[in-house]
Amino acid sequence: MRLLRFGLVAATCCGALVLSGCPDKSAAVPDSGVAEAPPVPAPPPPTRFSLSYQAMPSAPATAAADDAGIAIADLTEIAAAPDDVSIIEPTTLLELRTTRPLKNYRVRLFDEADRAMVSDDDVEESETGLVYRIQLPQPLKSGFKYTLVVEAQTGTAFTDGLGRDVDEFRQALQIAGEKEKPAPAPKPAGKKKRR
Repeated sequence: MRLLRFGLVAATCCGALVLSGCPDKSAAVPDSGVAEAPPVPAPPPPTRFSLSYQAMPSAPATAAADDAGIAIADLTEIAAAPDDVSIIEPTTLLELRTTRPLKNYRVRLFDEADRAMVSDDDVEESETGLVYRIQLPQPLKSGFKYTLVVEAQTGTAFTDGLGRDVDEFRQALQIAGEKEKPAPAPKPAGKKKRR
C-alpha cells in the first residue's frame, strides 16, 4: 500500500512538472496541410503627368542642342494646379512627361480663344514613360492664358501602358507680365476723289 501511495504522489508531481514546463501555446503554428495564400501585390500607382518649360533667355546665347535639334537648357517645372492657373515666364518650349507610356492620346496647346496653337512637336516613348516636347515658333505672349490638354485621340478614353484608363489632363497657364497689345492695323488706302 505504501508503494501505491508513493507511486500516486510521484505521478502527480511528474504531471505537475510536465504541465508547468510546457511552452506557451499562444503562437499559432499553421497546420502543415493548409497552404498560406501569397500576399497580394499592391496595384501600381496611377499614371502621373509633369509639365516643364524653358524660360526665354534675357540675352541671346548659344546653347548646345540634342539630337533632335532642341536646345538643351534648364527646364523649370510647373507646379500642377488642375483647378488653378500656373504663372510662367514667356517660353517657346514646353515639355510634358508621364510615368507610364500612353496609348490613343493627343497633346494640344490652346490659346484664350480655344484655338490650337501651331507647334513643332517631338515625342520620345519608352517603357518608363513619355516625353512630349512642344516647340513653338513664337514665344507665348505676356499676359495671355493658354491651356495644355492631354486627351483621347479617338473615342472617349485613352490608356496607359498597363491598359488602365487615364483621366484627361488639363493645365491652365498664365504668361507673366502685362497683356501685350496687338499691333495697330495699317489704315486702308482711301479712294481719291475726282474733281
